[in-house]
Amino acid sequence: MSERTNDGLAGKLLALDMGAARIGVAVCDPLGLAARPLTVVQRRSKRDDFARLAELFREEEATSVVCGLPLNMDGSEGGQAAATRKWAMRLAHGLRALLGRPVPIIFWDERLTSFAADDLLDRSALKAGQDAVAAAVMLQSYLDARREGRLRNYGRIELERRGAQGATP
Repeated sequence: MSERTNDGLAGKLLALDMGAARIGVAVCDPLGLAARPLTVVQRRSKRDDFARLAELFREEEATSVVCGLPLNMDGSEGGQAAATRKWAMRLAHGLRALLGRPVPIIFWDERLTSFAADDLLDRSALKAGQDAVAAAVMLQSYLDARREGRLRNYGRIELERRGAQGATP
């Protein structure tokens, strides 16, 4: 595993761009230098979605999740951000149950990632789905901010190993 970073995380990160019908998934290399689109998960039920995300987490040997937070254009949080935080808490509990250990979930601003993904898809030969590219754009933004020492705290979830729950706002 690589060295710890200034956010306390090391290794590969799985990024999620959660939508009503699909979840875009991206991953970075173990050194946290470059993000790439991974797949798009068609949403079915929380149980199926969480099982598929746990499977991807295992396959990619990820250590943490970066969850896109849909902020308003002025940076404030609205109903969508609240729904995402609630969903992410359920995901944290689901992953802990499915993987047998807690998985840190970090929130990161996802404003305009869909527009950037559309632009990137228009200008490249990428064959990934727009949602996965949006997740990669968001993850690359996070990785760049971490590397440049300009991380913002949008909150994170870190459950304890057994039963007790703990979240940092």
